[in-house]
Amino acid sequence: MRVVQTSQVIADSKFNRFHLVVFLWCFYAIAFDGYDIALYGIGLPMMMEDFHLTVVEAGAIGSYTLIGMMLGSFLLGSLADVIGRKRILAICMGIFSVFSLLAGLAPNALTFTIMRFIAALGMGGLMPAVIAVMTEYSPKKNRALIVAAMYTGYSIGAILASLIGMYLMESLGWRFLYWIGIIPLFTLPFFLKYFPESLSFHILRNQGEKIAGILNKINPKGNYQATDDFEYASVKENTKGFPAKKLFSDNRAVSTLAFWAVVFSCLLMIYGLNTWLPKIMQGSGYGISSSLSFSLVLGVGQIGGSLLGGYLVERLGHRKVLMYMFLIGAFCFVSLSVTTNALLLYVLIAIGGACTGGTQNLVNPYISEFYPREIRTTGLSVTVGIGRIGAIMAPLIIGLLLATKLAPQQAFMAFAIPSMIGGLALLLVQEKHGSFDRVGTEGQAPSPKKGQINYS
Repeated sequence: MRVVQTSQVIADSKFNRFHLVVFLWCFYAIAFDGYDIALYGIGLPMMMEDFHLTVVEAGAIGSYTLIGMMLGSFLLGSLADVIGRKRILAICMGIFSVFSLLAGLAPNALTFTIMRFIAALGMGGLMPAVIAVMTEYSPKKNRALIVAAMYTGYSIGAILASLIGMYLMESLGWRFLYWIGIIPLFTLPFFLKYFPESLSFHILRNQGEKIAGILNKINPKGNYQATDDFEYASVKENTKGFPAKKLFSDNRAVSTLAFWAVVFSCLLMIYGLNTWLPKIMQGSGYGISSSLSFSLVLGVGQIGGSLLGGYLVERLGHRKVLMYMFLIGAFCFVSLSVTTNALLLYVLIAIGGACTGGTQNLVNPYISEFYPREIRTTGLSVTVGIGRIGAIMAPLIIGLLLATKLAPQQAFMAFAIPSMIGGLALLLVQEKHGSFDRVGTEGQAPSPKKGQINYS
C-alpha cells in the first residue's frame, strides 16, 4: 500500500488554482471580520452622541464586546479541530453577519452591547480557523508571505469601513455601517460549496476519496487514490489526549507562555488604536472626516507591514523580523505623542499600523507553524484567546487616560509599553521545539529524502 504524507505534499506544492480559491475565501472572510471589528471605533463619535455616552462608558462597551471575542476564540476556535474548520468558519460568518445588523438596529446602548457581544463571538472564532486553514494549505516556500497577504484582508475591511465612514456616515448615520455587515450571510451557500475542509479532519475520519480529491488538486501529477494510506494511524495517535494540554508538552511550555505575552501586547495596541484613534485625533483638533482618515492610514500601514514583513520573514526568519518591528513600534508611539506636524503624524500612524496590525499578521502564521497540525487551531485559538485580555483592557485603559487632563495625543505614549513587552517576550520562544511542518514524529520511520510517498 502506498503511504502518502499529506503535509509534505502541500509543503512541496506550487501555488495554483486550488490555493487561490482557499486564499480568496479566507481573504473574504477575514476582510468582513476586519470590517466588523473596525466599525465600533469609526462609528463611536456619533454613537456616543446618539446614546449619550461618556468616554468611560464607551470604553467599557468596547471592552465588553472584546470579552465576546475572547470567548469566541476559546470556544469556537478550539471546536474547529473537532467539527471541522470549514463548519466553524461558516458558523462564525453567520453569527457576526446577523448580529452586526441587529446591533445597527439597537434602540439603546444596552441592546447594542448585547448584540455586539454575540457578534463578537463569531469574530473571535473566525480568525484562528482561517489562519490555520491558510497555513495548512500554503506551500512551505512562500507560506509566511501567503498567510500575511491573506490576512491583509483584515486591514482592507478596516479601510473599507473607514472610507464608508468618511463619505457616508455623516449623511446616512453610524447605523448604516452595521447594516452592511449582513452581506457574508448571503454568500454562505457558495462558501460551503467551494471551500475545502481541512485535510486533518478528513484523515481522522478515513475519508480517502475526499483526501485524494484535494491532493490531486494541490498536485495534479500525484495521481492519489482513495485506497492510499494517508497516515491514518499516526495522525489519530497524535490527536489522542486533551489538545490544550499538548501546548505545554514536548518542551513547548515556555514558548507557549511567550506567545501569549506577544499576542497580548499586539492586541492591546491594535484594539486601543482601532477604538480610540478617531476620537484621539478629533480631540487633537481634527474634524470627523480628517480623524477617520487616520484610521484609513493605519489600515494601509498594516497592509504594508504585513507584506514587507512577510517578504523579510522568508529571508531573515520570523523572530528577528518581529523583534525589529516591535522596537520600531515603541519608538513610533513615543514620537506620536510629541509630534504636531500633520504630514509626520500620517507617516507615524502608518508605521504604527505596520508595527501593530502588521506584526500580529506575522505572529499568527509563526504560532500556527510552531505547533503540529493536529493542535494547530487549538494552539492559535488559545493563544489569541489569552491575548484578547489585552484587547479587552485596551479600550478601557485608553478611555480612562482620555478622561484625565492628559492631552489626547499623549495617550499614544501608553502604546510604547506593550510594544517593548512583546519584543522581549519573543526572546523566550524556543524554535528548536517547534513543529514548522517537519514531517515524521517520534516512533515513526523517517520520511524519505525526496518526494512524499513511501511504498510498503
